[in-house]
Amino acid sequence: MQLIKVSRETDQYNSIKKLYRQAFPLNERAPFWLLMRRAGSPSADFWALYDQKKWIGIAYVIQHGRLAYLFYSAICKEERNKGYGEKSIELLKEHYKGNCFFLALEKPDESAANYQQRLKRHAFYKKCGLSDMPYSLKEASVVYDIMGTGGSVEPEEYRELVQTYLGRFLSRIIDMRIIK
Repeated sequence: MQLIKVSRETDQYNSIKKLYRQAFPLNERAPFWLLMRRAGSPSADFWALYDQKKWIGIAYVIQHGRLAYLFYSAICKEERNKGYGEKSIELLKEHYKGNCFFLALEKPDESAANYQQRLKRHAFYKKCGLSDMPYSLKEASVVYDIMGTGGSVEPEEYRELVQTYLGRFLSRIIDMRIIK
């Protein structure tokens, strides 16, 4: 499996955009143009995931200091349940080795329509070697749990990551922070 940087010239660009929109609810999606714009900076990597020459999914990682935040990750619908999710997490952990590699996931709310899916997702990340972290993460109107490896994410570090990625203006408008 390999990571290839996404650009507008990527063969699967339209499929990547479509997968992103299908895999994440509207209230959890950053504007695609913003992802693409920031992917050209040192603070973000937008990856297309390949098995040989077959495109299987995407991963978007925001970085700052010792933090590597898996902001988005999705496997193509037709490639799911083939082990690619676990392989992609292992590949990303290896690529960002030496960093605190972490992600946010929906809280296991029993009243949520996708409660069972949330439990399965948590179990999947545990199987991939990620551990629960002591804080929650607020992004706009959604509060998430955090899982990761390589140390914990401290509130000030996360604030710096967000400010570096979004810039001073957007980081003041968009509420993204660690909640103790």
